[in-house]
Amino acid sequence: MPSRRRRREPSNEDTVAKKSRSQQPRREVPTEFNKKRCLAWFHEYTGPNEETLGPEGMEKFCEDIGVEPENIVMLALAYKLNAKNMGFFTLEEWMKGMTELQCDTIGKLQNRLDYLRAMLNDPVIFKNIYRFAFDFAREKDQRSMDTDTAKAMLSLVLGKNWPLFSYFHQFLEQAKYKVINKDQWCNILEFSRAIQPDLENYDEDGAWPVMLDEFVEWLKDNKLKDDSAMPS
Repeated sequence: MPSRRRRREPSNEDTVAKKSRSQQPRREVPTEFNKKRCLAWFHEYTGPNEETLGPEGMEKFCEDIGVEPENIVMLALAYKLNAKNMGFFTLEEWMKGMTELQCDTIGKLQNRLDYLRAMLNDPVIFKNIYRFAFDFAREKDQRSMDTDTAKAMLSLVLGKNWPLFSYFHQFLEQAKYKVINKDQWCNILEFSRAIQPDLENYDEDGAWPVMLDEFVEWLKDNKLKDDSAMPS
C-alpha cells in the first residue's frame, strides 16, 4: 500500500479562517479566483505599467473596500501581503497576498475583512502582526523606529487594549528617548500582557529593558502626585 501522507497540523490562521467562514454569510456569489482579474484590480489604483501602489492609490483602495487607512485591519492586510513599506503595496506583494486570500475583487476582500479582524483577536497571530508592524513602519535605512512613529503605531496596536497605554504615551512624550529599538518594541507588548495595571506583580529585578523600568518609576511618581492632588 502507498504510505499515507501525514495531515498538516492546522495553524492559528487556518483556525481563524475556518471560524470566520462559518460565522459570516457570503455577500456575493462565489467565483473562482482569477489572476488576470486580480492584476487588473491592482492597476485600478496605479498606472497601467506601474508595479507599486502608492499613497494616492491606497486612499482610493481603502475607500473602495470601506476601511479607513488608519484602521488596524489595514495592518492585518499588510501583514497578509507581507508588505515591506507602510503606505505602499508592490505588485508582487499584492498578487502573492491576494492569491493566498483568494481575493480578486472588492467584494471578495470585503468578505474577508471579518477574517482579518479575527486574526487580531488571536494572541499568537496578533503577536506576529505586532512584530511585523515594527519593520513595516520604521524607516528602512534605520534599525530603530523614531518615537513619533512609535507612538502612532502603539496607539494603533495597543491603544484600546492596554489600560496603561495613555500613561506610557505621556511617558514617551517627556522621556529622553528619540528612537525605540526592536527589543524595546517587543518587550512593550510582553509588559502590557504580563504586568497588572496596578503594577502589583512588577518585579524590580526582572529582565525588562531600562526604558520600561524607567516608565514604572515615572508612573509611580506621577500617580502619587495625582493621588495627593485629589480631594480627600
